[in-house]
Amino acid sequence: MASAVEQLAQNMNFGSIGKAKELQSRLLFVLMALVVYRIGTYIPIPGIDKTIWNEIFNTKGGGILDMFNMFSGGALSRMTIFALNIIPYISASIIMQLGTSMSKHLEELKKEGERGRTQINQYTRYLTVLLASIQGYGLAVGLESMNGAGGEAAVIDPGFFFRISTIITIVGGTMFLVWLGEQITNRGVGNGISLLIFAGIVAELPRAFASTLELGRQGQFNFLALVALFVMVLGVIAFIVYMERAQRRVPIQYPKRQVGNQMMQGQQSHMPLKLNASGVIPAIFASSLLLLPLTLVGFLGAQGGNGFIQTISRYLSPGQPIHMVLYGAMIVFFTFFYTAIVFNPKENAENLKKHGGFIPGMRPGEQTANYLDYVVTRITVIGAAYLTLVCLLPEFLIAEFSLPFYFGGTSLLIVVTVTLDTVSQIHSHLIAHQYEGLIKKTKLRGRR
Repeated sequence: MASAVEQLAQNMNFGSIGKAKELQSRLLFVLMALVVYRIGTYIPIPGIDKTIWNEIFNTKGGGILDMFNMFSGGALSRMTIFALNIIPYISASIIMQLGTSMSKHLEELKKEGERGRTQINQYTRYLTVLLASIQGYGLAVGLESMNGAGGEAAVIDPGFFFRISTIITIVGGTMFLVWLGEQITNRGVGNGISLLIFAGIVAELPRAFASTLELGRQGQFNFLALVALFVMVLGVIAFIVYMERAQRRVPIQYPKRQVGNQMMQGQQSHMPLKLNASGVIPAIFASSLLLLPLTLVGFLGAQGGNGFIQTISRYLSPGQPIHMVLYGAMIVFFTFFYTAIVFNPKENAENLKKHGGFIPGMRPGEQTANYLDYVVTRITVIGAAYLTLVCLLPEFLIAEFSLPFYFGGTSLLIVVTVTLDTVSQIHSHLIAHQYEGLIKKTKLRGRR
């Protein structure tokens, strides 16, 4: 981890940020957008008795609700307009990406370039509205059935108007976050959707840290157990940094070529293949896919009104064997699925062939594509195992020792991965700014 941090520090010249005006404006835009997002997580849904809801969440929360609350940045525990966060959009993106591989129409749209991607994004937004409406209705019905310890209802005036207003509020909040995430991606630095989830998790980490210390003060953990916990967290972070920066470098050879009257010597290069090419996407997709059908189950099952629903909620709660098996299987599936989307062996083999490059010992074309597919498959197996281990092991420990869910592997994976990706993009902007400065100086010298 130390070497990775030192490398990042060497690559990142923070003093040059002061000279890059465009980068400053982009970072300022990201900061202001995240502030707007955090303000929205405190605007409550109309018609909710806040005192009763806080009592219900504190007594009935846990498992699925804590998992959902983590992705919403605490908005669910406060029952605000961003209670669903961007989970419906992520679920819609999963469905559209799966549909692209099964529908010829969507596959043709994907090949049309910018126009096709714009159309697919529009379909994704429509599907997001549909999913958010369904989840918003389930949320409204679940809230109407909830009562405090004294029998007081969580909803002040239940009925048709409350359900409609809740659906409109939830859909509006979700679509605003989708728009805000797109603006961050286009006008800021980093991936907007990932940064919104990142901001929500980071904002709740101090509270999770304080509640963990409170558990130690109450005697549920001794000093050594708390030290072991934080050592484990640091160890998981170091492991994530190491694995995220790990690469398999495939050697590439370019032959000698004639340029004018000169013979250019052959060049040696390499193709860097990341061990985890899919990043944090599999963990987010798997969590979202588990949360989508369990939203209504979590709310209705918490009341104990239906024994079957309560049983499902209990067995599918984080830390339970069935939940861990499903979660791990989804992570493995989405790791291979997303890697297949971002890396096409045949396309890369053709590009090498067009530019005269080849892998030593491999014939250009089909044999090179098969070799790249073989290498990517092997390293993806390791990447999928790494993601599964990081996401499931801390969840098991949290379920056993009742620690705050924000110390789970999924949350740490998102925080570390998004941080590395954002820092990398800032570095790219700085390099581009330095090249622009060199070009301007060269033009000025040429004019003299």
